Amino acid sequence: MNESEMLDTHRQELRRGSVVLASLLALREPGYGYGLLAVLERAGVPVAANTLYPLLRRLEGQGLLTSEWDTTQSRPRKIYRTSADGIELARALRREWQEMDVALSRLDPEPTKGEKL
Repeated sequence: MNESEMLDTHRQELRRGSVVLASLLALREPGYGYGLLAVLERAGVPVAANTLYPLLRRLEGQGLLTSEWDTTQSRPRKIYRTSADGIELARALRREWQEMDVALSRLDPEPTKGEKL
C-alpha cells in the first residue's frame, strides 16, 4: 500500500464516523437522499450513495430521523427530517467532536491551517 492509498484508507475511516453527525445536522432541513448527497458533498463531507441510504434507514429505525413520502412529483420521494432525539444526539456529538478537536490540538500544537494533508 503506497502513501496515497494509506491516506485514503485512514481518511475514509475518519469520515465514516462523521457522516452520521453531518446527516443529522443537514436534515434539520427536510431533504431526500439524493439531495442530501449533494448537500454533504458541498459541505465537504462526501459520501457514497451505497453508504448513505443504509445509514438513513438505520437512523430512521433508531428514531433519529423521521420520514414521509412526497407524492407531489411524478416520482415519489422519501423526505427525511432529523427528529427531536436526532437533534439532541447531534448536539451531543458536536460537543464531543469539539472536545476531540481540543484534545488533538493539545497533542499536536503545530498550526495546521493551510497544511495540505
